[in-house]
Amino acid sequence: MTLLYGIAFTAALLMALILTPFTKRFAFWVGAVDRPNHRKVHTTVMPRLGGVGIFLAFVGALFVVLPVLTEYNENAVWALLVGGTIIVLTGALDDRFDLSPKLKLLGQLAAAGAVVAFGLRINVGLLDVPFAENAWLQEMAWLSIPLTIFWIVGVTNAINLIDGLDGLAGGVSAIATGTMLVVAVMMNNVTVILLCAILLGCILGFLVFNFHPAKIFMGDSGALFLGFSLATLSVLGFKQATLVSFVVPLLILGVPLSDTFFAILRRIANRTPISLADKNHLHHRLRDLGLSHRNTVLAIYGISLVFGVLAVFLSQTKLAWWGILAVVIVILLVLEIAAEAIGIIGKTRKPLLRFLHSVSVKAARLIGARTFK
Repeated sequence: MTLLYGIAFTAALLMALILTPFTKRFAFWVGAVDRPNHRKVHTTVMPRLGGVGIFLAFVGALFVVLPVLTEYNENAVWALLVGGTIIVLTGALDDRFDLSPKLKLLGQLAAAGAVVAFGLRINVGLLDVPFAENAWLQEMAWLSIPLTIFWIVGVTNAINLIDGLDGLAGGVSAIATGTMLVVAVMMNNVTVILLCAILLGCILGFLVFNFHPAKIFMGDSGALFLGFSLATLSVLGFKQATLVSFVVPLLILGVPLSDTFFAILRRIANRTPISLADKNHLHHRLRDLGLSHRNTVLAIYGISLVFGVLAVFLSQTKLAWWGILAVVIVILLVLEIAAEAIGIIGKTRKPLLRFLHSVSVKAARLIGARTFK
């Protein structure tokens, strides 16, 4: 099987390397280009539709290995193919015609609905929640469908939101995919290993042309497909009835999810529409602090790797639920402090840092007063 996974990865990598230049020419031919504006960091017209090449490489590599694969989740493969086709078409149309947010959301809901239709869903009824009655959880099992759709649409848009610098969304997605691959190997989940190996090959092949300075953008077709694929694989890969099985995917996708969360908080705090784009995402703030384009991307790669290591650690830990909860609380506190320090929520909105500063000042005064007694 290891050889087959290697063949799948290599086939995907080579197909992405071959198809991306053709996708670039096709994007210029149909007019699917990204023009500079006040929110963009690039200064020249850039071809989009890179996601089409990624998707075609994914499909091609999949059909190379499926004929010789005997054990895999067929519904999962079809969910990715059908839902992926819907999401890539939606993104490609947006890359060319700038669809309205409502039409884009409709396409995302249709893709998520395809996943649910093939039987992939977050199993709320099996979740082992502390202090909760199993009978009550069984009665709430119907929530699995809307929760799965919400998760897939949310992660899809989260990846789309961080697609602001050359190689950023692709690299973060590659790290997330690699992390899922490692966890899947530890769990011996054949289907997830195969799909992650193929997806990782596609992303790395595309990154050859997308890392700074980029020759092509993945566009919404790519960002939406990667987000959709990661969300679907996380639903497929972590089905154990434990709290860890729900925390691990959140950590794997920690960078895009936290950036999206802080973006929502920022817009609520500033009383602006949640859908209104701005230049205060993580990559914008790091650049404002003086990091170069390349170093900003590499810094976020590093943060993604930290999240990935934590995810792998938690997936193999035997911590009780309260231990996992303590780890999550510490991570959230660190995220909040970091977000306030670099001004993601707002340059003057730093409640936790002010509180910590106030506590440290009072503690220093108290220690000083006792010292001089």
